[in-house]
Parts: sequence; structure tokens; C-alpha cells
Amino acid sequence: MKLKDLASRLDVHVIGNAETEVTGIASLRSAGPTDLVFIEEEKNLQLALQSKAAAVIVGKFRNIPSQSKPLLVSAQPRLAFARAASILFRNARPAVGIHESAVVHSSAQLGNNVHVAERAVIADSVELGESTSIGAGCVIGSDVMIGKNCQLYPNVTIYPGVRLGDRVIVHAGAVLGSDGFGYVRDKASGHYEKFPQVGRLEIEDDVEIGANSTVDRGALDVTRIRRGTKIDNLVHVGHNVQIGEDVVIAAQSGLSGSAVVEKDVIIGGQVGIADHVRIEEGAILGAQSGIPTKKVIRGKGIVFWGTPARPIRDYLKELAVLARLARTKKS
Repeated sequence: MKLKDLASRLDVHVIGNAETEVTGIASLRSAGPTDLVFIEEEKNLQLALQSKAAAVIVGKFRNIPSQSKPLLVSAQPRLAFARAASILFRNARPAVGIHESAVVHSSAQLGNNVHVAERAVIADSVELGESTSIGAGCVIGSDVMIGKNCQLYPNVTIYPGVRLGDRVIVHAGAVLGSDGFGYVRDKASGHYEKFPQVGRLEIEDDVEIGANSTVDRGALDVTRIRRGTKIDNLVHVGHNVQIGEDVVIAAQSGLSGSAVVEKDVIIGGQVGIADHVRIEEGAILGAQSGIPTKKVIRGKGIVFWGTPARPIRDYLKELAVLARLARTKKS
């Protein structure tokens, strides 16, 4: 793509030859003569200009040389680079069509430009939006609705009745809509009976779900993941959980049943969230934090850490006190 066209799509300013073409993205170290790179700090400008890259996305620096390789000037270089990558690689999607080994029920409704890969199974009454891609070995249950421009990587399993919005990405091995972990104990015998798991799972637009993650359907109501949330690999979301917009959840975290995570929350790796917890808007949970049952975490922009999680300033003070007590005991 020519830089002038890319700049128009990104709403950024071009300095230099706007007719220059780029075909891919790279780091400064690995860039080739048709690659696009980016820098966020002015101190790296000369290094970028000396690279083999065709063009550089830069910030609104004070000193930008007038004679150099082409530059795209953005207030947020990293964001512009990510969007450029999405534009440049949009044409790399799988070829349109249904592979001969795929099994597609006659009642399924497939939009235009849909791709269904080898050995995928599409059950009855499924709806796939236009330009959606279903990877090899995926299993899509009855009455599932998947929106436009979605991408399911190989071996994703979606249970019946799940709803996915537009531009949803689901990575390999993820399971969506499985039964929640809910049982009732018979006090007389001590045996466990399965509690009904007949609710729904709804995933809104622009959500990404990592490899081998699992998201349970609601028990009687709905599990919902709202627009723009990003979930890493190996994350478990239990039944009836409500996740707000633009939440980020890192790998190996677990959310128990009926937990509520409000918008703009950041959850670090290996965080454990018990049932009926509420994480309010904008809170940040540090790695390996633990949130006990029915706890409310409140504090936009505040980092919480430890088990039970508390503001990191308090947690570090407690560690300091323990360290002093240990030294006193030794002496």
C-alpha cells in the first residue's frame, strides 16, 4: 500500500515521499526494504532512519529531519502501527469457500465470502456473517450465531445457542458455552446432583479470546462479555459472569460464577476471582492476586495486589513490617 493511502486510513501526516509502498511490518532490527516500523521515543529516531525500513511511524517529536526516509507522524505511534498492521494484513485472510471435508448442515445460513476449513462441522440453524472464517476442526453447535468478519482458529468448539458479535477473534482450542461448574449436594446421601446449566453465552463485538480458554454459559441466565474485551490464553470464565467493555485479562486467570467485572478493568496473570465478586470500573489487579467471595474491589486506576487483594501501597507496607519483624527476631 502506498503511504499516502495508508496515512489517509490512519488519519496521520506524511513527511517525505508519500508514493513509497510498504508491504509489511517489522522491528527495527529485522526490517526489510518494504517494511514499516515505529518508534515512540525521539532518542530512537536516528536508529530508525538508519534501519532498512521503507518508512517509520514516529511521534510528534520536536526535531524531525526534513530530508530523510518517509515518516508517518502520529500522536500515538504504537496504536497507529497496530492499525497499519491490521490494514496491511487484512488481505491475508483465508480463501473464500467451504472445504470438501467440512460438514455443513443444510439449514445453516452462511453469508458472503465465508470460509470453512477442513473437517469443520457446522450444525443446524447456525448463522455465519459475511467474511467470517472458520478454522480446521472447529465444531459449531446448533443455533449458534456468529457475526461479520469473525475469525475462529483451528479446533474451536462452540456449544449450541452461543451468540458472537462482529469482528470476534477466537484462538485455537477455545471452548465457548460449555456447562458451568454447578452442583447441589444431597445432604442425606452426600452425593452431588448437577444444577441445570441451560442459560446462554453472549459475546459482543471486537472481543478476542485466547487459545485454550473456556467461557461457560449461564446456569439459568446469561454469561456476557461486552465489546472490546481482550482475554489471553488459558483463562477460565465461569457461569453467569458479566465482563464489561474494554477489559483486559491476562493468562491463567480464573473468574468464578456470577462475578462482575466492570469496564476498563485490567486483570494480571494468574489472578483468582471467587464467586459473586464485583471489580468496579478501572481497577487494576496485579498478577497472582486473590479476591475472596463477595468482595468488592473499588478504585479506578488503583493497583490491587496480594491475597486477599488490597491496594498495593498497603500491601507493600505490610511486607515491610513483616521484614522488620523478621530482622528483629533474628537479632
